Formats: sequence, structure tokens, C-alpha cells
Amino acid sequence: MKRRLYQGSDLSRVLSIEELAGFARRRVPHVVFEYIEAGAEDERTLAANRGAFDRWRFCPDTLVDTSSRSIATTLFGKPSASPLIVAPTGFNGLAWPRGDVALARAAAAAGIPFTLSSFSNTALEEVANEAGGRLWLQLYVLRERELSRRLLERAAQAGYEALVVTTDANVMSGREWDKRNFIAPGKPTLRCRLDMLAHPGWLRTHLKHGMPALENVKDFIPPHQQSVAQRMAFVVDQLQPNLSWDDIRWLRGLWHGRLVVKGILNAGDARRAFDCGADGIVVTNHGGRQLESCVSSLDVLSEIVDTLAGRLTVLVDGGFRRGGDILKAVALGADGVMTGRATLYGLTAAGEAGVSHAIGLLHGEMNRTLGMLGRNSIAALGPDVLRKVS
Repeated sequence: MKRRLYQGSDLSRVLSIEELAGFARRRVPHVVFEYIEAGAEDERTLAANRGAFDRWRFCPDTLVDTSSRSIATTLFGKPSASPLIVAPTGFNGLAWPRGDVALARAAAAAGIPFTLSSFSNTALEEVANEAGGRLWLQLYVLRERELSRRLLERAAQAGYEALVVTTDANVMSGREWDKRNFIAPGKPTLRCRLDMLAHPGWLRTHLKHGMPALENVKDFIPPHQQSVAQRMAFVVDQLQPNLSWDDIRWLRGLWHGRLVVKGILNAGDARRAFDCGADGIVVTNHGGRQLESCVSSLDVLSEIVDTLAGRLTVLVDGGFRRGGDILKAVALGADGVMTGRATLYGLTAAGEAGVSHAIGLLHGEMNRTLGMLGRNSIAALGPDVLRKVS
């Protein structure tokens, strides 16, 4: 019998993140899934992120009692159910109504942190009120400084514990497969519109709830720029190509919670983040969505960890689809792993239940893999459980 992935709609029968991605792809129009999935240009960086995991293979210990194993850890001094963190992603309302709340609630139920994008479709206060849990806020430092300052004030008042500053998206990338769905910004092609009609469930939902708005920044968008295309144009115009380390120092002076610099790919920048007063970094190439032909996060992780010598919390993202992938990053020195697409597949497929299913799959795989490695805790993982192959 020919092997094939599950292609039905019973969430309980979905056994992997790859199957969950297929579920999500079938549920929404192509334009929505492409927004989630697309990488920059020829998508070499996207492919490199996945390929990096194949170069590292496990070398387990045997005859070890692992009956009391646990994947629990600590992040910034607080207990977490696992090293997993839900990464910041924007426009989640395209995938599921009030998708930001669904992601946050699933993360809170699982005992892991959730990072809200500053370009979320639900206001940060609503997410805090409706989801709770450990909440972090991602920030783009925008041209309108008062906007950034106000977001920080609101986040502090709402109880967000960490600020994650994105530094690698100050220039818009070329996600060509995403762009092919539009004849102009915010204006879908005829083929794209027909495909929306072919997904009546998704279409009815969005006709009922309306197109997602940028709730955290809406007060700064001029009244005459309220269409989807105009909102997008406002966002693009607000990105700063002159973003610098001075901006990180400025934010450090404003924000009294944990400060995380997201976009680090070399040891020199890791040291500069520490010198600017950061509490942590995210080693990332933006999920392959920004710079083409970029190194994978996993390939530079050890170098960065060794440079910091424990002075900063090191997080990583990029291509994580299995619990074993997460443990490989932890073994190479990461304190935590952010995942964007894996949990977005769950959201797109089945809302909060889908996100919980995605987290459950990854947690289950982590637990099994830890046991088969002959280790009882996340803290017991190190480079000795890995071998690099050509």
C-alpha cells in the first residue's frame, strides 16, 4: 500500500506538524496559506533552515532509567513547561478570527510563553485579559517614535513581561510567491478572488467578522488610509532603514521588563546586544522570509552561545517542525526555541484547538526523544548527544 499523509479533517488523527500543515492548506485560500508559508526570493534560506537539522544526528546513551524524565525548564528565571515559545506572527486574523487570542490561550494552557506581534489583529490589552499566561510583546521600532513609546507603556500596564525587538525587518523583503497573488498591494488577482469563493467556510467567517485590522497601531493610521492596501502601505512606510544599536539603548531606557533582541546571526552582534543591556537574544533569519541565501540559525548557534558564556538567555527560531529539532537546538546551547509556522498551521486548521494540538505534538515528541536519548531533563542535554554529519 502506498504511503501518504493523513488528508482528512479529523484533528485527532493528525500525527505531525507536516500533516497539520496539509490540513491548514486545504482549509484556507491559497493567498492566506502563501502568506504563512512563503520565503524570500528563491527560498534558499527557507530550505537551509530545514536542511540544517539533517546535518546533526543524535548519539544516545542506552540502559538509562528515564521513567522520571521531564521536558520542563526555566526561561528568564520562571518555570516553563518546555523550551517552546510561540513566536510573534502578524495578521493572524487572516487564518482564524481573533487568532492572536487563540494562540495566546493555547500557549497559556500549555504552560509556555506567547509572543504577540505589534502588528496583531487583536489589541494587546484584549489578549492579556482573555488569555493570560506569560505574555511577551514583539516590537518593530517605527519611524513614529511616539507609537513605539505608547506600545511599551500599554504593554507594561497590561502585564507583558518581555519586549522582543525585531531588528532584521527594517527593509522589506521580496517574498515573490506571496506577491504573485496580488496585482497591487492589497488587491488580489482574479484567480485569487475565485479561490476565495472556493473556500466558502473561510469566506463566510471573514465576511461576518470583517477584514482584520491592525488594532495596536490603528490610532496612528490616518483616517484616509483605512483600506487594507492603505494600512499595509502605512506599515511599510513606518519601517526604519536607519535602525541602529542606539535604538536598542533607547528602548532599554524605556522598558523595565526583560529585553530581547531578535535578529542575531553572529557573535559580534550578540556581544553588542549584551553591551546595550539586553537580557536575551533570538538567533534567527526571520524564518527565511527576509535575507535570501542567509545562514541557518542552527548553523551559527554554537558560535554565539560560546561567545556569550551564559551572559544572556539565548533563544532560536527557524524551521522547527519536530520535538527532536527543538532538542537539537537545546543540546547546542539554546535556552528556548520559538516556533511560528508550526503553531500557525494549527491555528489555520482549527483555531485554538489546532494550536493546542500542534503544541501537544511537539511536547510529545520532545518527551519521547528525551527518553530515547537516555536523558531525564532538558538541563542534561549537551553537545555530546549530537554528531555532525556531512
